[in-house]
Amino acid sequence: MFKKFCSYYKPHMKLFILDMFCALLVAICNLVYPTLTRSIINDFVPNKNLQALIIAAVALLAIYILKCILNFIIQYWGHMVGVYIQGDMRKELFAHLEKLPFSYFDENKTGTIMSRLINDLMDIAELAHHGPEDIFLSLITLIGSGVLMAISIDPWLTLIIFAIIPFVVVYAMFRRKKMRSAFKQMREETGKINSQVESSVSGIRVAKAYTASDHEIGLFEKRNEEFKTARGKAYKEMGLFGSGMQFFMDFLYLVALVAGGLFYFYERINIGDFTAYILYVTMIISPIRTLVAIYEQIQNGMTGFSRFQEIINTPAEAEIEDAIEIKEFNKNIKFNNVDFKYDVKTSEYKNFDPEKLVLSNISFEIEKGKTVALVGPSGGGKTTICHLIPRFYEVLNGSITIDDVDIKNLTRSSLRKLIGMVAQDVFLFGGTIKDNIAYGNFEATDDEIIEACKKANIHEFIMSLEDGYDTYVGERGVKLSGGQKQRISIARAFLKNPPILILDEATSALDNMTEMQIQAALEKLSVGRTTIVVAHRLSTVKNADIIMVINHEGIIEKGNHEELIKQNGIYANLYQYQFKE
Repeated sequence: MFKKFCSYYKPHMKLFILDMFCALLVAICNLVYPTLTRSIINDFVPNKNLQALIIAAVALLAIYILKCILNFIIQYWGHMVGVYIQGDMRKELFAHLEKLPFSYFDENKTGTIMSRLINDLMDIAELAHHGPEDIFLSLITLIGSGVLMAISIDPWLTLIIFAIIPFVVVYAMFRRKKMRSAFKQMREETGKINSQVESSVSGIRVAKAYTASDHEIGLFEKRNEEFKTARGKAYKEMGLFGSGMQFFMDFLYLVALVAGGLFYFYERINIGDFTAYILYVTMIISPIRTLVAIYEQIQNGMTGFSRFQEIINTPAEAEIEDAIEIKEFNKNIKFNNVDFKYDVKTSEYKNFDPEKLVLSNISFEIEKGKTVALVGPSGGGKTTICHLIPRFYEVLNGSITIDDVDIKNLTRSSLRKLIGMVAQDVFLFGGTIKDNIAYGNFEATDDEIIEACKKANIHEFIMSLEDGYDTYVGERGVKLSGGQKQRISIARAFLKNPPILILDEATSALDNMTEMQIQAALEKLSVGRTTIVVAHRLSTVKNADIIMVINHEGIIEKGNHEELIKQNGIYANLYQYQFKE
C-alpha cells in the first residue's frame, strides 16, 4: 500500500523535490541558531566584540528572511502537490466507479461512495503534503541536532537525551494498532451517516407526505449516536497516544535541565554550552511534537487511502481477450437455458438451490423486427431479463446470444450501443433538458435533438418554458412531472436510434391521458425495431407479435394475443380481470 501511495508522486516529482529541498534548507537554518547563540554567549559578548555581534545578528536576519521565502514555497507549492495528487486520485476513482458492475452499486450506498470520493481524499491530500515534508524536516532536525550536540557540546549529554527516544518510539508503536483500528471504524461510520443523510434528503417529499419526519429523525439520531461513539473511541485512543507522548516530551525537557545543570555544576560545560544544549533539546522536542501531531494525520490519510484502494481493487466490468465489436443487429436474440440470481457468484452457483433462482432454465428467441411482451406477476424475472441483455449482470449458467454470438464475447460498449432503454423510473441528471436528451447521442445537432423531441411529443411543452431547451430540470428532474420526464426519456431513445428497444413498465405510473400520449410515442419509436416490452397493463401489449407470460416457474405461456385468449390460461384470466367491466 505504501509503494502504491508513493507512485502518485511520480507525475509531480519536480514540485515534490522542490518542496523537500526547501524543507531541508529550513532544517539547516534552524540548526544554525543554537550554534550562533553559543558563540555569542561564549565569545562575542564576553570579549565585547561588537563587530562580530552585528555580523551574527545580520546573518540571523538573513537566515530568517530566507526561511520566510522557503516557508512560503513549502506552504503554497507543497500544498499544491497534495492538491494535484488528490485530483489524480479522484479522477482515477471516479473513472473506476464508472466501470464497476451494477452489483457493486446494489451492495454499496451512495453516501458511502461519496464519503470515499470526497472526505477520504481530502485527508489523503493533507497527508501527501505534510507527511513526507514534516517527517523529513523532523528527521533532519533530530539527526542534525544530535550530531552538533555531540561534536560541539558533550557526547554524554547527547547520549542521555537520545537514550530516552527509544522509549518514545516503543510507546508510539504500542498505541498504533488500536488507534488505527479506531480511526478505521470512525471512517466507516462517517460513510454510514453520509449515506443516511443522502437517503433522507432524497426522500424528503415522501417523509413529509407520510408525516414520517420523526421516524427519519429517529433513524438519523441512531446513526448519529453510532458515529459519535466511534469518533469518541478514536479520540480516546488519540488522547492516550497524545498525552503519553506529551509526558515523554516533558520528561525529556526535565532530564535536559537536570543533566545540563549537573554538567555545568561540575564544570564539564560552560554557560554558553549549557544554553546551546537547552536550545538543541528544544529543537529535538519540536520535531518529536511534530511527529506526534502528524500521527493523527497519518492515521486519517492512510485509513482513507486504504478505503480508496478497496474501491480501486474492486474488479471492473472485464472484457474477455479478443472481445468482438458488434456493429449491427441482423437476425435474433436468444436465451439458451439461462439461470440467474442476484448476489450469487458463478463460483457459488453449483452449490446453490435451483428453486431460489430468479430465472431458471429460461429459453426463448426474439427475431429481428418483432415486438415481444413480457407479462406476469411481479418478481417473475421480467425486468431481470431486460437487465441481462445489455450485460448489466452476468448469467450464472446458459447463454444469451445476439446473431448467434454469445454476448460474453462482445464488448459491453458496442453491445449497449445497439440497445435503447425506457424504464418506469426515469433518471434525469441535474442539468438542462437539452443535456439530458443529448445522452442519446452526444454528437447530435440541435436540429436532431428537436426532431427527437417532436417524435416524443415533448417539443411544444419545452418551447413553452421560459428557457426552452436550456431549462434546468433540478435534481433527478424534480421540476418536471412524471409524464414529462418519461417523454424526455423517449426523446433520448429516439436520438440514440437503436435497433433494439427495451421498454420496462414505461407507462405504468401515468394517468390515462398521459399514458395514451406516451403510448403513441412509444409505438412510433418501436417501428422498425426489435422491441421488448415489460407491462402489467395488457392493453399496451395486445398488438405484440409474441406475448410471454412469466412467473417464478419460468415461461408458462407463449403466443400472440388471440392465441393466448383461446388457451384460456393465465393470460386470458389476467386480461378478462383487467377488462371485465
